[in-house]
Amino acid sequence: MKVSLFFVIAAALMMRSVSLQAADKSAGEALYKDACAQCHGPKAQGMASFPSLSGRDAEYITSRLETYRAGEKVGSNSFLMIPNATDLSDDDIANLAAFIADVEE
Repeated sequence: MKVSLFFVIAAALMMRSVSLQAADKSAGEALYKDACAQCHGPKAQGMASFPSLSGRDAEYITSRLETYRAGEKVGSNSFLMIPNATDLSDDDIANLAAFIADVEE
């Protein structure tokens, strides 16, 4: 049983890694500019009460967006992020994460 669970977890991690490698950064940039830049800034530097995303790795961004998409609260801005993440596809999240991970202030 433990061995089977190990392989399931390993396979899931490998699939996430492959999806991050295959992400379309230009699509992520377009989506970021359309949906994220108004609050997180044009270079993901953060603005007012909205946190900086620059310097975060793709796994972190992916995890947070998946959590928000699932309707789970993470912090004080969850009530803003949950509606924005609800309609994101797995590809949208991978593309955003790949773009944000490469943004430099």
